[in-house]
Amino acid sequence: MEKKISMKPAAETALIPKEITLDAIKQYKALLKKEFLLEARQQHTLYGVMLYIASTVFVIYLTMGSPEAETWNALFWITQLFICINAVAKSFLQEAKGRMLYYYSITSPVIFILSKLTYNIILMVAMGVINLMLFAAFMGNPTSSFFLFMGIGVLGSIGLGLIFTMLAAIASKALQQASLMAILGFPLVIPQLLLLARLSKAAFSEIFRDGVPIQLVLLILALDIMIVLLSVILYPFLWKD
Repeated sequence: MEKKISMKPAAETALIPKEITLDAIKQYKALLKKEFLLEARQQHTLYGVMLYIASTVFVIYLTMGSPEAETWNALFWITQLFICINAVAKSFLQEAKGRMLYYYSITSPVIFILSKLTYNIILMVAMGVINLMLFAAFMGNPTSSFFLFMGIGVLGSIGLGLIFTMLAAIASKALQQASLMAILGFPLVIPQLLLLARLSKAAFSEIFRDGVPIQLVLLILALDIMIVLLSVILYPFLWKD
């Protein structure tokens, strides 16, 4: 009877997820800081994306001048989509195999993918605000509520950043990376863009001056949460490769 060992503490400890620890939070902060440091050292990539935004908006202005509200709205989201592809696609493609092996030895896949998602959300929100400011500067502001449209633009940038981060993670393990992102991205991006285009009409219409369709906002947020959950569930399988 003296040699009997109680398994209760071990069982209780097993119920606590390993990710929810102080060490995991420190790893998350360190990986997120690493993303910003790499971006600061490789400023040519960031300036390249900003040049792409400015040149695209300027070409649209030269060809269309000040378009109507519906055309302005459609052009903004199309531009935002291609900005996201250029800005987020490099997130995993620039990671060398040796560096990924190092990450494999110091952190978990869940923490790693969450740091990537967070950084790309911040990046896409910043690029979305810049894109919107350039659109308003060159082609005017046809919205009835500019700040409402900016909020919708931030929401859309978060969603697009999440989707393409997950796609970049999958494509980084394949040989045909660009084509795979296009194939996988089509069924995921189209519903998101349709919802965003429909929601953003609230910023142009006098009918929705007092508010926005809450159901559309909740649906977009649900899609974003689903993408995060899918990334957390699926990425550990890619991590093993």
